[in-house]
Amino acid sequence: RNAEMAVKKHFVKKGFLNTVVKIIQERDTLNRGGVRLRINVNVKSKVRIHQVVFEGNDQVSSSILKRKLKKTKEHARISLHRAIINEAININTQKAKEFLTDSAQKTSWRQVLEFINKNVKLNFFNSSKFIRAEYEEDKKKLLAYYNTQGFRDAEIVSDTITNYSDSKIDVRFKVSEGRKYYFRNIIWTGNYLYTANTLNKVLDIKKGDIYNQEMIDKKTSFNPKGADISGLYMDDGYLFFRVTPIEVAVEGDSIDVEMRIFEGDQATIDEVTIAGNDRTSDHVIRRELTTIPGQKFRRADIIRTQQQLSQMGFFNPQKIEQDIRPNPANGTVNIGWKLEEQSNDQVQLSGGWGGFFGFVGTVGLTFNNFSLRNVPHLKKWRPLPVGDGQKLSLSVQANGRSFQSYNVSFTEPWLGGRRPNALSVSYNYSVSRLPVRSTGGFQTDFSDNASLRQTGITIGFGRRLEWPDNYFSLTHALSFLEYNYSNYFGSSSLPAVGTTRNIKLNTTLARNSIDNPMFPTAGSSISLSLDLTPPYSLFRDADYYKDLNQRFSFVELHKWMFDARFYVKIVGSSKPTGRSLVLETKAHVGYIGTYNDKVQPGPFERFLVGGAGLAGGFNSFVLGQDIIGLRGYPDNQVTPPLYARRGSQAANGIEGGIVYNKFGMELRYPVVTSQSATVYAFIFAEAGNNWDNYQKVNPFNLYKSAGFGARIFMPAFGLIGLNWANGFDRLEFATNKSGSQFHFTIGQQIR
Repeated sequence: RNAEMAVKKHFVKKGFLNTVVKIIQERDTLNRGGVRLRINVNVKSKVRIHQVVFEGNDQVSSSILKRKLKKTKEHARISLHRAIINEAININTQKAKEFLTDSAQKTSWRQVLEFINKNVKLNFFNSSKFIRAEYEEDKKKLLAYYNTQGFRDAEIVSDTITNYSDSKIDVRFKVSEGRKYYFRNIIWTGNYLYTANTLNKVLDIKKGDIYNQEMIDKKTSFNPKGADISGLYMDDGYLFFRVTPIEVAVEGDSIDVEMRIFEGDQATIDEVTIAGNDRTSDHVIRRELTTIPGQKFRRADIIRTQQQLSQMGFFNPQKIEQDIRPNPANGTVNIGWKLEEQSNDQVQLSGGWGGFFGFVGTVGLTFNNFSLRNVPHLKKWRPLPVGDGQKLSLSVQANGRSFQSYNVSFTEPWLGGRRPNALSVSYNYSVSRLPVRSTGGFQTDFSDNASLRQTGITIGFGRRLEWPDNYFSLTHALSFLEYNYSNYFGSSSLPAVGTTRNIKLNTTLARNSIDNPMFPTAGSSISLSLDLTPPYSLFRDADYYKDLNQRFSFVELHKWMFDARFYVKIVGSSKPTGRSLVLETKAHVGYIGTYNDKVQPGPFERFLVGGAGLAGGFNSFVLGQDIIGLRGYPDNQVTPPLYARRGSQAANGIEGGIVYNKFGMELRYPVVTSQSATVYAFIFAEAGNNWDNYQKVNPFNLYKSAGFGARIFMPAFGLIGLNWANGFDRLEFATNKSGSQFHFTIGQQIR
């Protein structure tokens, strides 16, 4: 009998309520005197919920209560047409007479909504299986919701489950809502550090507000959306602080609450321990901590440290745990951080259409937790030298002889190991060659006589700032680039053969407060950058620029870039492992200017807009151009017209814009959140444009698009995106609207 019950219980937990188990004893022919047990199991079909009915809910509608049942959902159905026909068939003479004479009782909107809700169920994406454990949890959620609406005495008088058919059941709740209560007086006792007026402002509960025990708990313990009483004290070191809400008077529908406070002493951090970091060195983690031994305890430091550890990318954000162990006897606290390592090194193997160059293949390696000092120590290779948080990137792009590009960069985020001052060094070399054609017009070779070579080196230095807050950073970078070209541009506005050098200083002021680099749910990322070259034209006369080679011997410009992204959680769990619907809004603006009218912007550093935002198209690999994505339109085609055409249609112009703007929003929901992969789906809308003339700039004349897609992040391969978009507008000189476009993206798109 116990075996039968155990087997049946196993299947009932999975939703097979009608499972029949029968155990038959048989003689064991191989074991004299023994028996065998044959267990026959007929699981039948899963039992689903046909209808959920509420009785006694006079103040809260049934449709709202059904939405609060997270797992107890009705089976999807659309029977509105049958219900209307049945009502029409069953109408009697008296009802018809009342309807025709306008003496019938008027139907309220609530009755109409209840009728629709009864006959239309669109729960196509929700399971309607009946599982007892989930059902019991939903009953608790139902009462919790009533309590948030002021019905503190609400109770479920009875809940009944009846068979609707062999595979469907009806669930009926009978509730007693009771009286609706309101806050009257909030009384504070034991508060010496802060006045009652200050505490009331933080609590933000006023006389006459609906009584809500859940709101009291949030505002006194932890409020993810704002200030709370506990944070007020704990951010000043009062770790041993306690507040206990007590109902001291209930008169009619009004409740007085006394907040009994124990402030205690300030706590000092004694020990900070780290566990689980089997790849990353302790000193790399400790330099990111804001919880430092000897300092006063602050809850804000705990939250900030968790954000910092998450943003490092070396640990699974969902598995970062803090272990706070207070010691009231000596006024100290020990803090432990439990981590789970994840590899965020990336291998990039990709290919794409590079416009004029055709198919371009890419091979890239990025080591985000590299250790230069461990290179000589083979015993510390896992399988490469790791653990010091340094970044080493290597990449090669090529398309045979027509195009090659080589890049290597190294970043030390804590130069000297004492302050977050980052030093970065990068080197790149690329060459593109045009085909030399024979007399008959057939391609013969890619010659150096029609080529463009670029060599560049960049040294950068950045530091975190403490003001206005410690989310700010300031970065400076000095770059030297040299372009050697021979019969490459095919434009009378540019020299046929020559060398152009670009010496520029970049300064970037940024603020980054996002909580998770792979799937942000809160915070923002804002940056303003400025590129400056020396103002050569201020020291030269007008005659100097009459010669094309002299005019383009040095790049001269000032370039401004503004990027902003904001993240807001719309709905979802406050737990790190929970799923949330998140809204991303973003704005991007770029501007290239010159120091005077003698010099116009050259072909370098310009903006190409359109498509997925991947590098591609004529010249974009080697001219330092910024590739701006605008889904719903072909790659790099939202550019000043005709400038990208070559051959017999060549224009005496330069490809790319000197002013662009782009705005967008994206609604995201995570499908998979695990250490091995993060997958989220999204819908989006965006708009942007690109101009090559300051007089033509109109920030409201934008090319618009919308669509949907998904992004997949795997530690070994980085971020991969699939996008479908519809471009609503017609590009200049195009005959039709852009229409449907499919885009494939690799890596984190900055713009």
